Amino acid sequence: MLLGAMSLFSHDLAIDLGTANTCVFARGAGIVLNEPSIVAVNNVTDQIEAVGSDAKEMLGRTPGNITAIRPMKDGVIADFEAAEKMLGHFIKKAHRRKSFVRPRVVIGVPSEITQVERRAVKDSAYRAKASEVHLIKKPWPRPSGQAFRLPKPQAT
Repeated sequence: MLLGAMSLFSHDLAIDLGTANTCVFARGAGIVLNEPSIVAVNNVTDQIEAVGSDAKEMLGRTPGNITAIRPMKDGVIADFEAAEKMLGHFIKKAHRRKSFVRPRVVIGVPSEITQVERRAVKDSAYRAKASEVHLIKKPWPRPSGQAFRLPKPQAT
């Protein structure tokens, strides 16, 4: 009952976890976040130093002990810890740091990912403080372009 009442104050978020960029859509506000899917990690302490645009700005300007990584590879989580921190950062930023309510989240995932990978995405979102997580399969276009055949124009 209490969680249902709290969800009235929460945002519904839709997240497109991309290999290059992550896009977050909030109902009623539109696209609230579009940042690179990059995480800067300190190799000495194994701590995450920056996420998204901040991590991208650090590229080439950081000491040797900080490495920028992409936690997504081919639309699938490759580094679970970094992806979890990245998701948490993006959810908090899009949710405007309302710590007492948790957002409901829909995440677009490639249709070819396995059940284990699907579970990993959901677990990462729950650990990033989401109250509900739903996954939606997004189509994966074929390299030859056969998935998008358009009809030829005809004169009337």
